Amino acid sequence: MPTPEANWERLVRAALRGERLGVGAFGQPVSGVAGNVPSCLSNNTHIDDVLRAADEIEDEDRNISRILCEHAYSLAQNLDPNSEGRGVLQFKTGLMSVIKQKLAKRDGGGIDRSQDIAYLQEFYKRYREKHKVDELREDEMKLRESGVFSGNLGELEKKTVKRKKVFATLRVLGSVLEDLTREIAPDDAAKIISEEMKRVMEKDATMTEDIIAYNIIPLDAPSIANVIVNFPEVKAAISSLKCYTDLPKLPSDFPVPAARGADVLDLLQYVFGFQKDNVINQREHVVHLLANEQSRFGSLLGSEPKIDETAVNSVFKKSLENYTKWCNYLPLQPVWNNIDNISREKKLLFVSLYFLIWGEAANIRFLPECLCYIFHHMARELEGIMRQPVAQPANSCTSPDGVSFLARVVSPLYEVISAEAANNDNGRAAHSAWRNYDDFNEFFWSVRCFKLGWPWNLSSPFFLKPNKKKMGLLSVGGGKHYGKTSFVEHRTILHLYHSFHRLWIFLFMMFQGLTIIAFNGGKLNWKTIKQVLSLGPTYVVMKFIESVLDVLMMYGAYSTSRRSAITRIFYRVLWFSVASFVVCYLYIKALQDGSNSAAFRIYVFIVGIYAALKLFIGFLVRIPFCHHLTDLCYRWSIVRLVKWLHQEQFYVGRGMYERTTDYIKYVLFWLVILGDFLISLQIKPLVSPTKTIVNFKDLQYSWHDLVSRNNHNALTILSLWAPVFAIYLLDIHIFYTLMSAAYGFLLGVRDRLGEIRSVEAVHRLFEKFPGAFMTNLHVVLPKRRQLSSSGQGVELSKFDAARFAPFWNKIVENLREEDYINNSERDLLILPKNSEILPMVQWPLFLLASKIFLARDIAAESKDLREDLWFKISRDDYMRYAVEECYHSVKVILMTVFENEGRLWVQKIYANIENSIKENRLQLDFRLSNLQLVMSRISALTGILKGEESPNLLQGAVKAAQDLYEVVHHEILMSNMSEDIDDWNDIVNARADGHLFSNLKWPKDPEIKALIKRLHALLTIKESAANVPRNLEARRRLQYFTNSLFMRMPAARPVSEMLSFSVFTPYYSEVVLYSLDELYKKNEDGISTLFYLQKIYPDEWKNFLSRIGRKEDTEDSELLDSPTDVLELRFWASYRGQTLARTVRGMMYYRKALMLQSYLERITCEDGTIAGTENVTDISEGFNLSPEARAQADLKFTYVVTCQIYGKQKEEQKPEAADIAMLMQRNEALRVAYIDTVEIVKDGKPHTEYYSKLVKADIHGKDKEIYSIKLPGNPKLGEGKPENQNHAVIFTRGNAVQTIDMNQDNYFEEALKMRNLLEEFHCDHGKHKPTILGVREHVFTGSVSSLASFMSNQETSFVTLGQRVLANPLKVRMHYGHPDVFDRVFHITRGGISKASRIINISEDIYAGFNSTLRQGNITHHEYIQVGKGRDVGLNQIALFEGKVAGGNGEQVLSRDVYRLGQLFDFFRMMSFYVTTVGFYFCTMLTVLTVYIFLYGKTYLALSGIGEAIQIRADILQNTALDAALNTQFLFQIGVFTAVPMILGFILEYGFLMAVVTFTTMQLQLCSVFFTFSLGTRTHYFGRTILHGGAKYRATGRGFVVRHIKFAENYRLYSRSHFVKGFEVVLLLVIFLAYGYNSGGAISYILLSVSSWIMAISWLFAPYLFNPSGFEWQKAVEDFRDWTNWLFYRGGIGVKGEESWEAWWDEELAHIHTLRGRILETIVSCRFFIFQYGVVYKLQASGTDTSLTVYGWSWIVLAALFVLFQVFTFSNKLQIYLCQISLRASLHSCPRDGEFFLLPLHGNLL
Repeated sequence: MPTPEANWERLVRAALRGERLGVGAFGQPVSGVAGNVPSCLSNNTHIDDVLRAADEIEDEDRNISRILCEHAYSLAQNLDPNSEGRGVLQFKTGLMSVIKQKLAKRDGGGIDRSQDIAYLQEFYKRYREKHKVDELREDEMKLRESGVFSGNLGELEKKTVKRKKVFATLRVLGSVLEDLTREIAPDDAAKIISEEMKRVMEKDATMTEDIIAYNIIPLDAPSIANVIVNFPEVKAAISSLKCYTDLPKLPSDFPVPAARGADVLDLLQYVFGFQKDNVINQREHVVHLLANEQSRFGSLLGSEPKIDETAVNSVFKKSLENYTKWCNYLPLQPVWNNIDNISREKKLLFVSLYFLIWGEAANIRFLPECLCYIFHHMARELEGIMRQPVAQPANSCTSPDGVSFLARVVSPLYEVISAEAANNDNGRAAHSAWRNYDDFNEFFWSVRCFKLGWPWNLSSPFFLKPNKKKMGLLSVGGGKHYGKTSFVEHRTILHLYHSFHRLWIFLFMMFQGLTIIAFNGGKLNWKTIKQVLSLGPTYVVMKFIESVLDVLMMYGAYSTSRRSAITRIFYRVLWFSVASFVVCYLYIKALQDGSNSAAFRIYVFIVGIYAALKLFIGFLVRIPFCHHLTDLCYRWSIVRLVKWLHQEQFYVGRGMYERTTDYIKYVLFWLVILGDFLISLQIKPLVSPTKTIVNFKDLQYSWHDLVSRNNHNALTILSLWAPVFAIYLLDIHIFYTLMSAAYGFLLGVRDRLGEIRSVEAVHRLFEKFPGAFMTNLHVVLPKRRQLSSSGQGVELSKFDAARFAPFWNKIVENLREEDYINNSERDLLILPKNSEILPMVQWPLFLLASKIFLARDIAAESKDLREDLWFKISRDDYMRYAVEECYHSVKVILMTVFENEGRLWVQKIYANIENSIKENRLQLDFRLSNLQLVMSRISALTGILKGEESPNLLQGAVKAAQDLYEVVHHEILMSNMSEDIDDWNDIVNARADGHLFSNLKWPKDPEIKALIKRLHALLTIKESAANVPRNLEARRRLQYFTNSLFMRMPAARPVSEMLSFSVFTPYYSEVVLYSLDELYKKNEDGISTLFYLQKIYPDEWKNFLSRIGRKEDTEDSELLDSPTDVLELRFWASYRGQTLARTVRGMMYYRKALMLQSYLERITCEDGTIAGTENVTDISEGFNLSPEARAQADLKFTYVVTCQIYGKQKEEQKPEAADIAMLMQRNEALRVAYIDTVEIVKDGKPHTEYYSKLVKADIHGKDKEIYSIKLPGNPKLGEGKPENQNHAVIFTRGNAVQTIDMNQDNYFEEALKMRNLLEEFHCDHGKHKPTILGVREHVFTGSVSSLASFMSNQETSFVTLGQRVLANPLKVRMHYGHPDVFDRVFHITRGGISKASRIINISEDIYAGFNSTLRQGNITHHEYIQVGKGRDVGLNQIALFEGKVAGGNGEQVLSRDVYRLGQLFDFFRMMSFYVTTVGFYFCTMLTVLTVYIFLYGKTYLALSGIGEAIQIRADILQNTALDAALNTQFLFQIGVFTAVPMILGFILEYGFLMAVVTFTTMQLQLCSVFFTFSLGTRTHYFGRTILHGGAKYRATGRGFVVRHIKFAENYRLYSRSHFVKGFEVVLLLVIFLAYGYNSGGAISYILLSVSSWIMAISWLFAPYLFNPSGFEWQKAVEDFRDWTNWLFYRGGIGVKGEESWEAWWDEELAHIHTLRGRILETIVSCRFFIFQYGVVYKLQASGTDTSLTVYGWSWIVLAALFVLFQVFTFSNKLQIYLCQISLRASLHSCPRDGEFFLLPLHGNLL
């Protein structure tokens, strides 16, 4: 931490820096003293602006700079006179030092401060004159009017920036001048400042729209730079919010900016005390929503446009839809009596009120129904106030301190939520011990919430805060207290049965039924039927268990739950108690009395009636069509009763059914799975062995048997059946995997995925791309429709190519800027403009390269007729295009360049050629074998003409033309020139006179110049461009983009009419931009990150060097000489890592794409041609600088990065803060939100205030605060990421929001498809409209390492093929943290885009999907657009990530969302949901448990001796079917089956051959070892979380793995999850080998155990197989030394797990902190006593004695060994103690100063 003195010196040096560099040598913004204003001061004044101006005019006038600094000091002194705020004293001292330095450097004598006002006024005048202020605005307006279709856009940009800077400085000078005049007498001030000067200053102040900060739309200040306010829809939206006549008047002293009149939000601000910045923010928000909604209904006309009623209704209904549903559910009358009778103005008033509440609600935004409650009361209160003539403050928000919505409404709720969150003990407390966000929100699902009153009744138990010391069920010191609401998240695996009981009942009953049939020989006779009827008792007993769980799981929530819900729970317990007793009694009685008894008939009758009723009710409630009928009849009491009995009606989860066609699809999907599942079940082979074993008597046991001997060998039967039953439970997941893979593959084929999977396909199909692009990605043009209908194929192709060219070329340019291609490849890929200059389509050079030479050779060698020659050439379409283009291009160029006789000569030659072609005499009239001579002469001429005109080049061109003439006449032309003899004579005479080509006209037209260069390239490029582009990533992107052009997608609407959207990225403290230190830091092997990147991206490194103007062999150290190159180097490296810089660049492509699309649409004429570009050499320059294009893009797109601790990083001068600031400077549309903390003194005590802020880069390159909204307290009450998102979501805009993590990327070509994707919100995707649009991902880290490729392929399989099936037909796709696009208004009015409760919502993203589905949303998936994503690339990173996800799934098992979805989905949709969420992890755990079950069964058979005894008695274990059932080769089968989706994905995307190669490569890279290892990771963390908790966010670093991981680090990470379990499996296998009986010998053992050995070896050795230099001897020695040091270092207070084994062990057991957890862990660990018990008897120390005495003696031996160990250990400690005594004795005989030398030794010995 730097000292205050060092900070003062830094401030002084920064402020006195004379030259303002803008960006420092290493890319960090250089800031003066203005950048160091403490946040507690900058929140209240414009100190920063004053100091910025002082810093800027330092060189112009030091005296004025001194005046400004002194004024800033006085402002700071007035705000904090005692310097109590954090950093204030330091700032003041530094600022005073700056002032003294300025005084010291002043030339001449002292300072007369009495003249400061006069000096400042005089400087103000000089500054205006110097910068020609009066002319600035006029010049800009002139340029703006002429800049639309001209090349003046660059100059316009410069003028705008200059004007903004000048007026910003003038505003500061004027404000300081105004403040200083207040300090003197009014008469004196009037003498100094004239009235004329005051008018000038006022006029200047009105021209500074950027000084009054705004986000997108400048509402509070006039603007000419931002033309967004001129859009008709924006004007209409602004005018619609104006105060209307029925509203009460505002007080005269209420401030309203002069730029706009008072509106409804001003009224609401005054009445309810909303914060000013919240009002400004929501004003823009509402205007933005209205304007974009209006744009969907067409453009508005007139100078004063009015918003359409339809647009207002749309916004009103969407914004308040949740409130309306809430009112209907309670039931409750909304604040309006009839929605149709509400006026437009009233609707906008209600919308504004709701969003103002939402914008200031802070953490309460997670409680959507609580917001409905607040809105309901405030709207009713507003109704009363509106009846008054003058507005009055609302009573609910009024306090002695003033009117404040935050203090009176939000803070009381926040405080109790905060207290409950603090009670979770940082995630250690049980979920049942505190109320989370869901508990608070669900309290408002009952009419009892109205007991809270309005204003809040703070004496209500709801507002009582829990006692932190007592960790019971939310107990407090005295009084009644509200506990959990509706649901309690008890930590038990029984939740899995509780949530999915229907699935388990089905599985158990199916297994029972099939087992019965198998034991009856597969015969369906009367005996079998009677036994099958035993399913009745099974069903009712399992339902009884479920009803008991209902009672137990609700413990802790009875006091707050609805009476109807509690009544239903106990009714069900009573009903199933009676039902289970009666059914079981009747069945047992029927078995005793026989099938002819009355009991049997009654039993059959009751079971039949009950089954029929359940089936009938199930149809009514679950079948979509019937469900719809019951909804219509819901007013009938009987229907309500039946539905209530069948399932509880929560506020969420109602109407969660699909339309009938979708229902049929996923039912058929599951019927196929279940059919295969039942057919494959192998129960029959176990029947005969089971019967035989049951009948065995007096089997000889090797140990003292306690259970099995006298119980028909029960444990033996269990050891045979348990693995089979476990595999039975697994099979449903395996068959789902196979079915979903096959179905997903077919869906992919239907969607045309993988049709273009190679660069050869891109070449072959390129001519189809323009048409496909125009059909799908471009707006409809009338001319194109006309050309298409009239059958003008060539004209249509040319038209499409001309429109496609700007977009394709921009894609290519971006590939070059990203260094995926070099300059030559870029030139080859560029598509010509395709103007009318040539009568055919011009294709990119990479398609035509070398084709003309092939055609020349064919022509030279051909002896065929012209038709046959042309047929040979035309077999290659691009060869034909090359020939045609060269033919026409030569003519156009020569006709342009030549004059008079020269031009006549060209005409005659071409006339002869065309005549010869017509008469089929081409080969007779021309020597085609000499075509190479003509080509060489033409290429020589074009090579000269492509340069700039000069006398030498002009002379060379004339000579080249003459050579061409000679070659044509003497080597090519053989035709008769007798026709038009006069013309030929003129040509020959001109040639003889030497003036045939003397008047050569040098080409000036840019199009002709481009044509010459292109022709020259066609005639000179001999190499084939078949492998262009060479870079694999560039190929992949072009292949995917071009493939997507042929996929089904909604039609594109014009940018002005598209849906608006935001991109939202949460960021904490990850890498923003790699620093030089990070790039050059070397590992122990001398490998740096930069070196690593250069080796894995060699071609991109060369392209980068070429782009910055360096040679390819340039050393990276040479770049350090140039600050610009250093910055480019840092960006180049950062764009290849998982950094925020990469994410920001990718997301800003959206804006660039929209700007290009908008610009081209705006300048398109009615005939479809691009007008006004004759003088614009580069369209990209036009769209980048076009104000209209920028404004349109800003209206449709917003990007907010929520950098939670950005304010803290700025204060601490962290490099991340400087890098974020630089990203804002480079991306003008980027907005950064962060939480700012301000230390203040309140009531004599230090107090921290929290603000949610939004900033952008200003014209000076510094942060400009847009909004600052005070929060009720620390916003981080739950999980970090969702809380970070929640505080900043108020700054997003638009109809949709795309959630992007900071390790993601985007591509320009994909951004072009965003408006198509947004139209999916209005497409038909089922009964419910889409609320989340799923987007495909590409994992860009796959090339980093083999592990990275495994993760990439695994992830790709899930995000493509897997999610494809989840969305259609299964309808259970959720949100998985991927780049999904949310219906923004839907989600922000229903709790947000994630959930944030501590620990339970650790996997915060998926809960957004749960919430959306429960609230009748619809989640779709679309694969015509993709977004990049990074994944972890090292084994430890991957393990941490998978541990976090598995732990999160363990918490999901306990959650109310999973419970409700499992209960409320129909049966088939519930099964889909199960196997794709928590069921996947349960089946993963069950896979490992099956191995344990099998091996422990084998161990039991081996140690008990029963296995050998059975085989001696009867050779039943040789049964091949039984061997197959018990063999652990099922692991191989599971591995193959689960790999099927990946294999089919490879085949679909890459083709069969490439899929085989890829899969084989993965196997050779030991991917099976990796996936087996991951199996253990998921199993450990999922199981541990359910049993004990301990799920937490695990930071993985997301960096490159360029270092060797030490053994101790691997041991700490994998000891309990893999190593211990791996050794246990090995121990089981060894015991089975040592004591088991296998008649087949070693081969039989190997076949039986090979899979288990592979699993154990993978778990034990994978960390070393995938560790860099894992088996290097020297590193192994160092690792062993490090590990032993770690083992023997004693723990203690403050010692971390990385330093000591003891400390690590304590951390490993930290999650087992409850008595229940310790008991469970102890019970599980008792399994190891099985080994002791069995081995003791196998040692035969007492002969054949198998009594318990033998086992007792074993414990005595163990105790003796333990005592001996302790004795020897104590002896060593005694020796150490005696050594200590002798050392202490020697200390007394030594000098005192020697004691300090011996003490360290003494400590080490101890």
